[in-house]
Parts: sequence; structure tokens; C-alpha cells
Amino acid sequence: MTVEIAVVGGRGKSGRAVIESIRARGASARPVGRAELRDPVAAFRGADAVYLMAPNMHPDEPGLVRALLAAAHDAGVPRVVHHSVAAPYLPEMPHHLGKAEAERLVRASGLNWVILQPCAYVQNFLGQLVGSAPELVVAYDPDRPFGLVDLADVGEVAAAALLGEVPSGSTLELGGPDLVSVRDVARVAEVVLGRDVGVRRTSLQEWAAGPGAGLDPRERDWLMAMFASYDAQGLAAGPLGVQAVLGRVPTPLALVLERELAP
Repeated sequence: MTVEIAVVGGRGKSGRAVIESIRARGASARPVGRAELRDPVAAFRGADAVYLMAPNMHPDEPGLVRALLAAAHDAGVPRVVHHSVAAPYLPEMPHHLGKAEAERLVRASGLNWVILQPCAYVQNFLGQLVGSAPELVVAYDPDRPFGLVDLADVGEVAAAALLGEVPSGSTLELGGPDLVSVRDVARVAEVVLGRDVGVRRTSLQEWAAGPGAGLDPRERDWLMAMFASYDAQGLAAGPLGVQAVLGRVPTPLALVLERELAP
């Protein structure tokens, strides 16, 4: 009998990576989005596991996860994997705190659970690396350290967890093989692209008046808080979670960029 996995947020960037890895392992995966979540019990019924992933910057992730856990119980789903974030308890970042509280709810759910804590993805920078004059523009110190991770690695780890290859009760931080900065990303991208890649820091005020101008004020404030935290300390995360599950080191930055930026 084919294993069936329900992936909340399965039509987004992260969800598509998870579904691709599930299917590569011979299991069946179905995306669960806003339409399906009008009746989450029906959306989850028949699933062997559910991937719990809130939309980015969700205003009430604990409330959403609480409802999804209740639906999983009612649908008879035995296993959940929660997509959290590296360093969830950072009081200066409201959306991280929401994930920390959601983790608490998952742990208290009575279900078999695994929690994944991925760092920021290498892929988050790809949009700025295309075109004839690539430039990485960030509203924080471009030399701060990050454990940038390959989204494909996160998808593989998630699939393994959903298919029972990760022991229940595990919390795994998912970072890349090395701590890297935005400037490191630019330097590696220069080699891959064969052209100069600029790095420019913009102020929070400039960002708010430019890219952030059209956002909901709450989301804009949360992102500014995130940038301020990144400016102070970056977001470090280590490679051991990926390595323990996949049996190899996480995909290095250069290989990710070569794969993603190949013509």
C-alpha cells in the first residue's frame, strides 16, 4: 500500500520541495492549501503523516498549528512533522516566537512528532542574482554569519521524517555545511556566473520606503525586526541535522548556486 502524505503549504516553494522528495521516495503526496483547509479534517483523512507549515510571517502561527493538530487527531493521522525555524526563541523576532509557541503545541499534541528548524535558504538570494548586473541588496550587515541551507536538502530531510525514517520526538536544526555571509554568497556567485556581483547594504528606512512599502504594516514591522536581529548577530545554524538524516554533508553553497544558476 502506498504511503500518503498531506503537505500543508504544498503549493509554495518549500512545500513543492517537500512533495518532490516524498514522491522521489515512492510515496504519494498531496498539497493542502487554503481551499482544502476550509475542512482540514477532510484534507487530512487517509494520510499517514502531515507536514505542518504555516505561511511565511503568519499573524497567528500557534493558532493555526493548534487547529491543524486538532484536525490531525480527528482525521486519525498518527504522525506530524512541523516546519519551524532555526533559533525559534528570539524575543526580538515576533514570527520566531510564534514558531516557538507552535513547537510547544506540537510537543504536547499526543501525536508522534518531529520538529525541523531550517535556517534561511540559499535560494532566497536567487532573484537578485539573475540579469546582467546582479547585486545582493540587504537591510543588514552583509558580513554577519548565516547557516544558509539548500532547500532541496530541507525537502529530503522532511520527506525522511514524514516517512518514519527519523525517530519521533526529534528536533533537528537544519543548516548548511559552513557559516557564510551575504558577501560570501556574492563572491561564490561571481565564480559561478563569471561576472561581478555587487553587495549593497540599505537602511531599514530605505527598505521600508522601497520594497517594504506595499506590505501590510504588521508584516513590514516583523521583517524590520528580523533585519535588525540579522544585523546584530546573523542567524547561525549547524549541519548536523542534515548530515544525521541524509548520511552526507549538506550541499555546499557553490554546488547549490551552480545547480540553480546553470543556464
